[in-house]
Amino acid sequence: MSTIRSTVDTRSEEFAENRESMLGKLAEIDGEHAKAIAGGGEKYVSRHRKRGKLLARERIELLLDEDSPFLELSPLAAWGSDYQVGASVITGIGVVEGVECMISASDPTVKGGASNPWTAKKSYRAADIAAQNRLPVINLVESGGADLPTQKEIFIPGGRIFRDLTRSSAAKVPTIALVFGNSTAGGAYLPGMSDYVVMVKERAKVFLGGPPLVKMATGEESDDESLGGAEMHARTSGLADYLAADEEDAIRLGRSIVKRLNWTKQGPTPKPDYAEPLYSAEDLLGIVPTDLKVPFDPREVIARVADGSDFDEFKPLYGSSLATGWASIHGYPVGILANAQGVLFGEESQKAAQFIQLANQIDTPLVFLHNTTGYMVGKEYEQSGIIKHGAMMINAVSNSKVPHLSVLMGASYGAGHYGMCGRAYDPRFLFAWPSAKSAVMGPQQLAGVLSIVARAAAASRGQEYNEEHDAAMRAMVEGQIEAESMPMFLSGMLYDDGIIDPRDTRTVLGLSLSVIHNGPVKGAEGFGVFRM
Repeated sequence: MSTIRSTVDTRSEEFAENRESMLGKLAEIDGEHAKAIAGGGEKYVSRHRKRGKLLARERIELLLDEDSPFLELSPLAAWGSDYQVGASVITGIGVVEGVECMISASDPTVKGGASNPWTAKKSYRAADIAAQNRLPVINLVESGGADLPTQKEIFIPGGRIFRDLTRSSAAKVPTIALVFGNSTAGGAYLPGMSDYVVMVKERAKVFLGGPPLVKMATGEESDDESLGGAEMHARTSGLADYLAADEEDAIRLGRSIVKRLNWTKQGPTPKPDYAEPLYSAEDLLGIVPTDLKVPFDPREVIARVADGSDFDEFKPLYGSSLATGWASIHGYPVGILANAQGVLFGEESQKAAQFIQLANQIDTPLVFLHNTTGYMVGKEYEQSGIIKHGAMMINAVSNSKVPHLSVLMGASYGAGHYGMCGRAYDPRFLFAWPSAKSAVMGPQQLAGVLSIVARAAAASRGQEYNEEHDAAMRAMVEGQIEAESMPMFLSGMLYDDGIIDPRDTRTVLGLSLSVIHNGPVKGAEGFGVFRM
């Protein structure tokens, strides 16, 4: 039987403690996400509403098909920085007239929607996802342009935003701009390089240089409307393809454009008759231990994510610290790699490399469920070839062409993060649970390594080692690494695409799988040299 039989005791004290800890972490993350939702705060939200304008999230809600989901991306971007959480832009994937689209909406309540360095990074990530998954792009535009004091970090790399729009168009993936307000200077190229442009009458203002700049540059006197108003662009310049009476009309026109795209997915369709998991998603709150040093069985997660809790395990008796096997999620076939005991040995690495090759042979997407402390170290393992075995797994991940989805459930340390398709290995999507941690190694281990090196240096100089200084150094390093390993810090750095509630894992993976099937799903035709 390939159906997983769960052994989780949901009435145990340990489960209750794990669940309570997870709920506490979720509440903390919800509090941070609320800061992004709040935009620029009550003062600027009220000012925006008094102008008769919709908020950015309201525009998105009207644009989407009724009762359809919105997979928001990077909602905690800029967390821990000097900028507003969320980076003054909302990005995500939603369904418009039955078509999955990448939607980007500047938030004009945050410094007039001006782009700061984190806005740019968040926009780059959204553009990458759109390109990799063949998604039409809809920009909801109202921005004052670049945050000028930070122009040195935005101007030169920021040109790729416009480059990506033109490349999307060249790939026959449509781009649409709905302009609700200002789109000035470089921002004028957002509509300028989009396939379809809608501007709101008496609201949209699109020009390379506003009246003050024109006055300074040429001495010419002009006003907003004649220089870059919506009606001028609809009647005179031809930049506007559609002139909307108001914001609601602009959104109606945007939906109408998508309706006429004649859009079809290129990937295989899911099986329609899939079964729901046998076990409740609620159980996922109590499966991950509060102490990540304590292992947990990832099959318990798979049982609550996979269709019918059905998992055909591959090589179950070999390399047992890594579970590999076949399943389906919302009708889409997948291969799953899930860390069982944390450490990756040579057997696990070889098994993973073979499994990844098999998935590419049958054009099947891969899902990586992270809980690893990395590859095993020590004389015995070095002599047995752990480097070349780990390299084999990383080689397979690097050259695999089927779509990858990664979920960080617990630890994701060292080169194990690479082998399990971390951010640098281009997974189509990477999400984290609130329990996730990622760094070069654990805080205690890293601090201990530095302590050993410092002791050796002191001994080589014939000096007595200062134990008090050592204790202070270790505490400082452990605190720093612990803070930099936490999911909110990593999400703020855009090292994941969002922190998700474990109970939503199946839904998020299902949405992601649906998105990636907008394009063809095809495996690699060859791999690099494997060191045997």
